[in-house]
Amino acid sequence: MQAASQNVRPRSVEVRAVATEAPTKMSRVVQWEQGKRLQTQTTTIAADTTTIRSLDWDRDRFDIEFGLLKGTTYNSYLIRGADKVALIDASHEKFRELYLSALKSEIDFKDIDYIVANHTEPDHSGLIRDLIELAPNVTVVGSKVCIQFLQNLVLKPFKSLVAQPGKPLDLGGGHELEFIMAPNLHWPDTMFTFDKGTGVMFTCDAFGSHYCSEAVYDEDLSELEPHYRFYYDCLMKPNSRSVLTALRKVASAGWEFSEIAVGHGPLLRYNVPELTLKYEQWSKAAIEKQKSSIAVLYVSDYGYSDRLSQCIARGITKAGAGVEMMDLKAADTQELVECIGRNAAVVLMMPPTQGPAAAAVAPLLAGIKAKQSVLLCESYGGDDEPVDTLLRKFSDLGVKMPIEPLRIKEAPTEATYQLFEEAGTDMGQNLTQKAVREETRRSMPLAVAKAIARVSGGLYVVTATKGSSKGAMIASWVSQASFKPLGITIAVAKDRAIESLMQVGDSFVLNCLEEGNFAPLMKHFLKRFPPGADRFEGIDWSPGANGSPVLAGALAFLECTVVSRMETNDHWITYAEVTAGRVAKPEGRTASHHRKLGDYY
Repeated sequence: MQAASQNVRPRSVEVRAVATEAPTKMSRVVQWEQGKRLQTQTTTIAADTTTIRSLDWDRDRFDIEFGLLKGTTYNSYLIRGADKVALIDASHEKFRELYLSALKSEIDFKDIDYIVANHTEPDHSGLIRDLIELAPNVTVVGSKVCIQFLQNLVLKPFKSLVAQPGKPLDLGGGHELEFIMAPNLHWPDTMFTFDKGTGVMFTCDAFGSHYCSEAVYDEDLSELEPHYRFYYDCLMKPNSRSVLTALRKVASAGWEFSEIAVGHGPLLRYNVPELTLKYEQWSKAAIEKQKSSIAVLYVSDYGYSDRLSQCIARGITKAGAGVEMMDLKAADTQELVECIGRNAAVVLMMPPTQGPAAAAVAPLLAGIKAKQSVLLCESYGGDDEPVDTLLRKFSDLGVKMPIEPLRIKEAPTEATYQLFEEAGTDMGQNLTQKAVREETRRSMPLAVAKAIARVSGGLYVVTATKGSSKGAMIASWVSQASFKPLGITIAVAKDRAIESLMQVGDSFVLNCLEEGNFAPLMKHFLKRFPPGADRFEGIDWSPGANGSPVLAGALAFLECTVVSRMETNDHWITYAEVTAGRVAKPEGRTASHHRKLGDYY
């Protein structure tokens, strides 16, 4: 069965298959900070293969995906070969007691021969130090970069083995582990592991989703898919070229997998061809739409550099520009110089003042050209290279600085992540907007542009709040869509800042503007706001029942919850159920919007 044109080959579960209804063991529920629930789930997923899933039921923010609705999981796997035992990935340190207890109930720690680390981000490697102490003879297997990262994390000697493609690790009894390197999905250390004996592919972050439930697998695709797509857009889309490269490597290796054992969310068993094909299609579409590209230089495992760089990268891709992520800890000088040369702009997350990442500043200054633009951002790592010093050096070189440096005075919040995402979108739009507008005009015959302009709409302000983030936009592509339940649709451009606040499950308010009295609000919200600016400064508003702003000058308002989204080439068609509403001026009428041509708003 072919999953995609990459010839990635899922297969039916044939080799020593395990029944879907394998019994599961649920631990007790432990209360974490602010009453958030933690629990573990243990079950068999294939022959001699067990998963321990750490269920983080109430996690509402994960790096840039700060609006999680269904929590997340951290999935770990135990493979008992006839001769050796391997543990693939671990868990977050907040699960120390629960996870180690669950693992101990499955195996004596001293019997674990290998820890395979597909990725060293703390949510997967946070307990590796504990495991090395409990199993002192264990050998840690990972990519070369992974082993280097873990040495800095563990800070004590341990046995290690650098995984290499073409050199399998034989556990006995048919369990032969093969490896491919999959850098930038989404750290430079990432690799995939494949067990030939069971047809299970272990991918850590790739193909995952932040979705916590007792369902081990992807049985309910309609429920899972919005979370799967949002996860891809946030973490994988900025690395779309790396996604396609990894898929090609899997195809070349001839891995015929029946199941994808992911690091977050449900394991993929029932919809493997569809979901792997989506990764390929989304990545190809992202690359085809790229009008230009931006290098984002960050430092893994330093302050908030990685997380904030992902925010910027997501913002850039929303504007239709490409992204090339580069970890300054892992890149050599030649790679850095080549990366700078092939990108139209550079985003630099401040490195620490000491170490290999700091040494990358000199070749960056030497390689940058005056025609390129640069954005400097603090990492909040405690020892950041001073922004103002670098700002002067780039200015002396004549390099453009379209956006003021992003400075952080406290630990990042939702508003900080929003600031960085909006800055990324602005950087992308600076490179792509002119080309996009010209392409839109050329693609639409004049007669059709005049005709579609006769499809008129009203004038509205959409407002939304999520945590400490708030957003607003003028909208005219709005329509009632259903009676029962009462629903509306809104077309939201993919590069709108508010788009991140209008995911499935999010709430917003539709404020209707009044005929003859809309100019002040329309003028205010049509302004181009700098990244992170308060859209509501100087505006009279109050929070609705769902927390989103209700404008005092609105004719009427509707409180809504997003139920589903349909993707078009340049917009999301957002369908939302109306949960409440009120008319402030019964005698008023909604302002209407008429255009001469349909190739603009």
